[in-house]
Amino acid sequence: MAKKLFIAATGQDIGKTTASLSLVHLAKKKYRRVGFIKPLGPKVTEYKGLTVDKDAALMCQVFNMGHNLPYMSPVIIHPDSTRKALNGELDSQELEKMILQAGEILDKKCDFIIIEGSGHPGVGSVVNLSNARIAKLLGAKILMITGGGIGNVIDNVYMNKALFEKEGVEIRAVMPNKILPEKRESTLEYLEKAFAGESFTVVGGFNYQPVLANPTLNRIASILDLEIHGNKRDAKRIIHYLQIGAPSTQRVTELLREDTLLIVTSSRDELLVTLSNMYQIPAYRHKIVGLLIPGIHKISDITQQIIDRSNIPYLRTTSHTTGKLYRTINEDVYKLQAEDKEKIDMIKKLSETRFDFDKLDALFDD
Repeated sequence: MAKKLFIAATGQDIGKTTASLSLVHLAKKKYRRVGFIKPLGPKVTEYKGLTVDKDAALMCQVFNMGHNLPYMSPVIIHPDSTRKALNGELDSQELEKMILQAGEILDKKCDFIIIEGSGHPGVGSVVNLSNARIAKLLGAKILMITGGGIGNVIDNVYMNKALFEKEGVEIRAVMPNKILPEKRESTLEYLEKAFAGESFTVVGGFNYQPVLANPTLNRIASILDLEIHGNKRDAKRIIHYLQIGAPSTQRVTELLREDTLLIVTSSRDELLVTLSNMYQIPAYRHKIVGLLIPGIHKISDITQQIIDRSNIPYLRTTSHTTGKLYRTINEDVYKLQAEDKEKIDMIKKLSETRFDFDKLDALFDD
């Protein structure tokens, strides 16, 4: 039988996928046959002719797991699944059977399996398949990922711990993630004190790093379903700041910070021209990732020529307001994609220095 490590989290956007990718990478250095499964998949994509969760597709691409893909995402949750479940149109026992069958196949094919939960531990409860319930079905112990604070981490761990205890599932390790570098030592010290009487171990995760947390221009184009014009070679450039070009042209340029995407309406000719010209100056190129241009008004011909001549990357939309664009980008749950090769390579490299995999692995011995 394979050793199983179930990655749960106290909330969304905490870093389950990054942790999964890191641990699969490290496990492959120690175990010959490493598997991955996302038993309950809420984010759907089509990959290799199959409908699977996006995280399963990502792991398949990054680690060449195509031979296991049919078992990596056994249950998919669609937007209407909650309604169907409450109307009695979804058979939770059948879904449970699908997860068990996939788990049994991977158990025979693998020496070590990373199981990634969905959202917070309660996700899936509507079909009786919460993270805790799935962990029990698959016979897995828990690595719980949390945020990088102290008080909120303690509160969230105890709140979520109750759900796993109800199912009789054991938490073996708690991993604070996205820790502020300057507070790392004190954060881990206080959390170890807070959980001193618990059976689980506190294991430090990644420090907070904007380069891992922030989206690329490609990602913004994808979530808005817009084409990138201009310099497409910079499409993988990471955006650290999102700035609305509402103030005067001079003030906007004064506020520019490194790696900024600017939202500038189509009627702001002077600002569009200024930013396009600044993009061609080496001293400013590093500050401007590109432009996002909303507005129903046509960009004037001369302004469009200047934009095109500058080769500044830009996205154009007539169907989104500035406010809607800003909210959509800020509310987007940024998910790693296989195309984010630089980020993935960085995660792999960081994991090799950040984690003592042998120590973590030993925590999950029976």
